[in-house]
Amino acid sequence: MTEPLTAPVPTAATDLTLWRGAARVLLQNWRGDSTVPSPGLYPHQWSWDSAFIAIGLRHLSVRRAQRELETLPLAQWGDGRIPHIVFNPAVPLAAYFPSPDFWRSSRAGAALGAPRHIETSGIVQPPVHALATWLVHRFDPALSRRRGFLERLRPRLAAWHDYLTGQRDLGGGGLTAVVHPWEAGMDNSPAWDGPLSRVEPVPAASYRRADLDHGASAERPTDLDYGRYVRLATDYRDAGYLDTAPLSFAVEDPCVNALLIASEHALADITAEPGGDRAPHERRAARLTDALVRRLWSPEEGMFLNRDLGPDRLVPARSAAGLVPLLVPGLPAHVADTLVRTAKGASFGLGTLPLVPSYDLRGPDFDPSRYWRGPAWFNINWLLERGLRLHGYTGEADGLRASMLREAGASGFAEYVDPCTAEARGTRSFGWTAALGLDLLAAPSLPAPRGGGDPAPAATRPGARERTAV
Repeated sequence: MTEPLTAPVPTAATDLTLWRGAARVLLQNWRGDSTVPSPGLYPHQWSWDSAFIAIGLRHLSVRRAQRELETLPLAQWGDGRIPHIVFNPAVPLAAYFPSPDFWRSSRAGAALGAPRHIETSGIVQPPVHALATWLVHRFDPALSRRRGFLERLRPRLAAWHDYLTGQRDLGGGGLTAVVHPWEAGMDNSPAWDGPLSRVEPVPAASYRRADLDHGASAERPTDLDYGRYVRLATDYRDAGYLDTAPLSFAVEDPCVNALLIASEHALADITAEPGGDRAPHERRAARLTDALVRRLWSPEEGMFLNRDLGPDRLVPARSAAGLVPLLVPGLPAHVADTLVRTAKGASFGLGTLPLVPSYDLRGPDFDPSRYWRGPAWFNINWLLERGLRLHGYTGEADGLRASMLREAGASGFAEYVDPCTAEARGTRSFGWTAALGLDLLAAPSLPAPRGGGDPAPAATRPGARERTAV
């Protein structure tokens, strides 16, 4: 990678080692126009992974970061959805399940405008994309304008948000809903146990789990959960990926909606950059924020909860998804303050544990090793760090930032870690762990502005200068 950097390479020995290690991961995982999360376990392009990766990749190559975000919309469906996987045709089908021949997107999704010549999954992932696009633009606005980066992405991002706030408002209350646990990103969180209990799993012999070729079974979802995931995906595919079809799983998730709100604020900035009207996006962000508090806030629990749209009730399971709305700029002050108290309490250990876990430490289903049932994830902690800084909790944000940097390097840029011991779990050399480590290394400890973006373009920060990549 030879493009000049616009952020200073660290000079401290420990920071330089971390920087080089993270850069090495991103170089190794780069596939020419996008970055795979992990060459073995996740050999294709994942939607929210690419958004997080672009945020860190901008510190190495702004052009590559832009390309990372530009490739996803090439697979966007006609109804506006950005699929959660874009398949690389060069990867053997057996390398990952569910593979392209399972999803059959170009045929099963044809009526909804699925691409004819690119195979994708039929479900989506959390909408981090507009936020990532704005951060990448802000890093080098001159290059972005020369390349027409925002001009090309803005209509696609707008269509993406229209889909989420339109067809996916399945509860009619103003929030977007997920129709599969994979769509929320936190695949096997205990928050899904109740809604999933209504789903009949497919027979275990009807598919082969490729994930167990690369990860310990004790750290992955159970066969029962996986059988239910496959059932949901099969039913959705066989219904032509229609959101109007009868759905056995539909949940309003606080993390997904918080990211949609943050990205809606970013889309307002993107729209205003060439002189457009930001007001419609600001109004939609305000409506979403009101709906988020009205439908998902639990004063008794001191955090946001998922809403199961089947029985139309809140799910009592306390996952870290309920803390992520701290990222929302317009969150009422008393709600933000309560979220921080909950995060610092015995259930999530902010400031006392190495990293915030993905699930309540005191919950009956907490597991420090099994995927999203307790381990700490770097992307969730990165979002919390930004939220803390946004709402004025600078000391807590600085402490979490330092801990994330320490554990990212010590774990070998692990996919996730034990929240109590920081022992590495999942795969190593994981894309967003490396990328977000780079972002934390490069970013100054300054409060984030109202929209959640960077305080200033990197080239205008004190001490910033052109560098070549290491």
